[in-house]
Amino acid sequence: MIGDLHCHSKLSDGSTGLEDIVFYAKRAGLDVLAVTDHDTMSGISRAEILGKRYGITIMPGVEISTFDEATGRRVHILCYLPHKPDHLAGLLNRTLEERRRSGEEMIKKVTRCFPVTPEHIFRYAGASNSIYKVHIMQALLDLGYDTAVYGSLYQKLFSDKDGTCLVKTVYPKLDEVLETIKGARGIAVFAHPSVYHSMDLVRRLAPSGLIDGIEVYHPRNTPEDQAELLNLCKQNQLIVTGGTDFHGSYASGKSNPLGTCVTDQNNLSKLFLRSKELEAKR
Repeated sequence: MIGDLHCHSKLSDGSTGLEDIVFYAKRAGLDVLAVTDHDTMSGISRAEILGKRYGITIMPGVEISTFDEATGRRVHILCYLPHKPDHLAGLLNRTLEERRRSGEEMIKKVTRCFPVTPEHIFRYAGASNSIYKVHIMQALLDLGYDTAVYGSLYQKLFSDKDGTCLVKTVYPKLDEVLETIKGARGIAVFAHPSVYHSMDLVRRLAPSGLIDGIEVYHPRNTPEDQAELLNLCKQNQLIVTGGTDFHGSYASGKSNPLGTCVTDQNNLSKLFLRSKELEAKR
């Protein structure tokens, strides 16, 4: 039994609809798929129905965007199998609204520089719970201003350092996110530590009891970091997860089809066991 525990659909910043994702996850030989759209669980019920139709187990999840004040870096925390998902709703909705605000401001800036219309951008953002830079870029690609979502134009417009049209989103603090996941009786997994250069942070969190696992197998974790992350999990009895971080054609960097990185049967069992332990808590 294997599972891909990191996947994004059109409900956030993926290019692919839920039905195609679940269908092709099954064809890829996966037994378990976690739908982990950014800051929303709105697709979980539909995904579970599709999972029953195609014969694959859907693990409810969400990737929560947050910010660590100590390091000044963005952090992503994966929350799996929350028994009280309503406890996450306020936090998630706040982030979606903030991202929508920044997205609308970026659209204003871009439409001053290019003849693209907001309506064209919303063709791509319409299915999402918020507005993402990939939606703006896809509209610009339609008009021929670049040939890749994450090409040179993206860097010019949206680079974190000096993007001419970037409007930053304010994310909740890491401590609040971890506490909220605890209140929701969910499983907290530190996502892709290599991506935001967060190895120092994950070293600090590993023995703290605030996280239950680390996403060791991810397309953008370096081999050196991966080896250290495995050791951290072993030393601190943390669950080892793997996920493709699937975004379809909106993937950054190299292509990563479903099943590129997976979680093995032993660690899937640990996740489900941990979920039962959390369910029993009062």
